[in-house]
Amino acid sequence: MSLPLRYAVGGVALAVVLNLLLRSFVKVGGIFATLLIATATAALLALAFRVIQRRAPQPGERWRIVLGYGGLLGLLYLGLLLMMTLQDTPSPMGVLLFLVHYLCYPVLAALLLSERMFAKFR
Repeated sequence: MSLPLRYAVGGVALAVVLNLLLRSFVKVGGIFATLLIATATAALLALAFRVIQRRAPQPGERWRIVLGYGGLLGLLYLGLLLMMTLQDTPSPMGVLLFLVHYLCYPVLAALLLSERMFAKFR
């Protein structure tokens, strides 16, 4: 498994665990929980890369991490949307809100893995 894919898989696992913990045990929900979890996951992903590799990710690595992370989460979100659709067809606004929740994860990962963000913590 390539280096960026390892970080992507680790980020997805962390996002799943944080979602389960925060939404099930702490009972926090909605967009606030999504933003909190997506930010924490992206920050921990960037920190892990920085500590383990002792450098910022190169542009190609950064995009492979973000695309892998977003793609794997996208598959999980599509599965969740399919399960929701099997119970009751969601409204277009519900699907849009679902998309916004999903997009928080790759967008925040791209921002926190950016070179500009790494430069602030040198």
